[in-house]
Amino acid sequence: MLKLNAVILFLLDFYIFFALRATNIKFMRTKWFTFLWWGYSIALLIGLFISFQYSIPLAIRSIILVAFFITAVSKFIYAIVLIVDDLRRGGIWVSRLFSNKKGQNLEEKLEELEKPLPEVPKKGISRSDFLLKSGIVVAALPMLPLAWGVISTAYDYRIRRQKLYLPNLPKAFHGMKIGQISDVHSGSFFNKKAVLGGVEMLLKEKPDVIFFTGDLVNNVASEMREYQDIFSKVQAPLGVYSTLGNHDYGDYYFGPTDSPAKRKNLQDLIETHKVMGWDLLMDENRKLKVGNEEISIVGVQNWGTGRFPKKGDLQKALLGTEEQAVKLLLSHDPSHWRAQVLDTNIDAMFAGHTHGMQFGVRGENFQWSPAKYIYKEWAGLYKEGNSQLYVNTGYGFLGYPGRVGIAPEITIFELVSG
Repeated sequence: MLKLNAVILFLLDFYIFFALRATNIKFMRTKWFTFLWWGYSIALLIGLFISFQYSIPLAIRSIILVAFFITAVSKFIYAIVLIVDDLRRGGIWVSRLFSNKKGQNLEEKLEELEKPLPEVPKKGISRSDFLLKSGIVVAALPMLPLAWGVISTAYDYRIRRQKLYLPNLPKAFHGMKIGQISDVHSGSFFNKKAVLGGVEMLLKEKPDVIFFTGDLVNNVASEMREYQDIFSKVQAPLGVYSTLGNHDYGDYYFGPTDSPAKRKNLQDLIETHKVMGWDLLMDENRKLKVGNEEISIVGVQNWGTGRFPKKGDLQKALLGTEEQAVKLLLSHDPSHWRAQVLDTNIDAMFAGHTHGMQFGVRGENFQWSPAKYIYKEWAGLYKEGNSQLYVNTGYGFLGYPGRVGIAPEITIFELVSG
C-alpha cells in the first residue's frame, strides 16, 4: 500500500510540476524551482517511509506526517484545478475537430487544429494562466486551517456532558457519573504534557466509573510505552472498563493473517490494560453493584460493518445478564448498533471509532462532518425505540495529527431514572 501511494504521489508531482513550468511565472522555470520541488517531494516520501518502517522520536514522526498531510491535500486540490483546465482545453480541441465549416475538407481541418489556441491580448491573461495561478492560491488555502488544527486543537480536550435517561435504572444508580474516553491512538501522540492534561480533566470530574471504548494504539502494543504511566492514572471508585477497537489487533501492521508475532502483540496489549488496572471485556460482562442493586456492564471485541473486523460475539457477552434491569454495552464501532444491538434489550451502547473525521462543525444544536456520509451515527447521542447509542469522537487522532472543528472529547454522563 505504501509503494502504491508513493507511485500515485510521484505521478501527481510530475503532472503538477510540468503544469507549473508552463506558466509565465519566471521562478517556476528556474533550476532552483526544479531543485526545491523535487528535493522536498523526495525528502518527504523518504521521511514517510522511515516513519512507518522504523522507530523514530514521536515529535519528528509527527512533523513528517503533518508536512505530508498538508502537502498532499494542497496538491490534490491543485490537481483538480489542472484537470478542469485540461478538460476545458480538450473540449475546445474536440469542438474544433468536429466543426463543420463550409467547404473545409479533412486536410484543412487538421491544418486548423495545428494552429495554437487563441489567447487574449498581452495586456490581459489567458484562461489557462488564470486557472493555473488562481489554482495555486486555492490549493494554498487549506494550509492555514490544517496547520492551526495541529498547533492549537490537537490536544484541545473538551468535556461534553450528557444526561442518560434509563427507565429501568435502579434508584441506587440515579445520579451516577460515567466518564468515557475512546480512540487514544497513542502512537500518534507527540506531547506527553498535553495528554496528561486531558487525563487530569477527566479525573477532576470525579466519575464513579469510566469506560474506554477501543483503539488504545495505532498498530502495536509498544506504542503505549511512553504513555502507560499517564493512562494508569485513569481510575474510578467503581472501576475502569475497556474494550478493543479495530486498530488494537495489529491487522494494519502485521496483515490480516495470523502469526506468532501478531498473537504476541495482542497479548502484550491485553497485558497493558491489566497493568493499568483497566478491566478489559472480551465478549463478557460484569455486574456493577451499588448497595443491594445491580446493573450489567457488557463489553465486546470489535464488530464493524464492511471491511472492519467482526471479532465480537454479542450473544456470548450477554450470557448471565438476562435478569438485569439495565445493560450498558461497550462496543467500539457504532455500526454495530444497527447491525446487531437494536435486536437485543441492551439499554445503551457506548462507541467511538469515527473521530468525527477530525474535521467538521460541532455545536450544541448543530453538527456536521464528512463522517455523516459514512456513518449514520457518528457523534453524540442517538435513540431508537428503547435503545440508545452514544458515539464519542475520540481522545487522540490518526493520520492527520490535528483536529479542525471536532475537538478531542471527554464525555461525562449522568444516569437518570425515568
